[in-house]
Amino acid sequence: MIRAALASYGMSGEVFHAPLLSVHPQFELYKILERNRNKSKERYADVQVVKSYEEILHDENVDLVIVNTPNAYHFDMAKQALEAGKHVVMEKPFTNTSDEAAELINIAKRNNKLLTVFQNRRLDSDFRTVQKVLESKMLGYLVEYEAHYDRYRNFIQQNTWKEESGPGSGILYNLGSHMIDQALTLFGLPKSLLAKLGIQREGGKAHDSYHLILSYESFQVVLKSSYLVRDEGPRYKVLGNLGTFTKYGLDVQENDLKAGKVPTDTNWGTEPPDIWGTLDTEIEGLHFKGKVESEKGNYLAFYDNLADAINKQAELLVKAEEAMHVIQLIELAEKSHAEGKELTINF
Repeated sequence: MIRAALASYGMSGEVFHAPLLSVHPQFELYKILERNRNKSKERYADVQVVKSYEEILHDENVDLVIVNTPNAYHFDMAKQALEAGKHVVMEKPFTNTSDEAAELINIAKRNNKLLTVFQNRRLDSDFRTVQKVLESKMLGYLVEYEAHYDRYRNFIQQNTWKEESGPGSGILYNLGSHMIDQALTLFGLPKSLLAKLGIQREGGKAHDSYHLILSYESFQVVLKSSYLVRDEGPRYKVLGNLGTFTKYGLDVQENDLKAGKVPTDTNWGTEPPDIWGTLDTEIEGLHFKGKVESEKGNYLAFYDNLADAINKQAELLVKAEEAMHVIQLIELAEKSHAEGKELTINF
């Protein structure tokens, strides 16, 4: 058993990490840090609730630390855990700067410990379906990939660091880190990047919209997000010379986890047919238009892979170097917006 400790029992701890770890046969949800409450005890009676991070760091029984605290604490807490001889999972977006990311990668290597980032959106049903469609070559050669991650929240959420100005705040670090990671997973690093960032809501202090264009050799990737999209359009629209794949709706796993369901059911991650994507293409000279059954989503696969990696049976699904590229692109997007021009990528 791999004994895991959560550095926080906020949204990501309560909704994602604790439920996934608690049902995984190779992990034990061992300790949870809650400085001012004992909420996790309502659901996990056998877990040790601790009041200081030191109680995790100094416990030789802890094998893995999940650093799922606000972004400002990611670097220091991950550094301490790695130097204490723990493997580390970090919540996205990894770190606030690429320099911090590079330093953590070096510390992990020096201590011979695994360091990864919880990029769970690689395991969404819609994204896995897009991957399959692209691999099938049923669209012909790729012309444009457009992805949206929109929400409707026409007010500034109070008492959250994500809405404040400062390092690691704003929509690009929050939602953009998912979308950039997905693009890099599919296509690798682009040749150049052009970004427009905005504050669309009255009284906003942090960016709440972005429009990124990643240019590759023969196609473009467009990533867009806003908190002021009341009538959502397609989540993905992938264009090829032979056809188009269009996908609406959001993966069901997050809402199921919020509802208290656990990812052990045979139907876990199964999307309803009404949000399956539409393929409109040409197959051997014949026009085809129809629904494509979505692949199953599977967030538990992140911890399947991590267990195998800890036991030296597999490479990490999400490598820290890949997560660092996400931060580098976020930094470059901010620079592109500030300078008002497209920037070449040379890292």
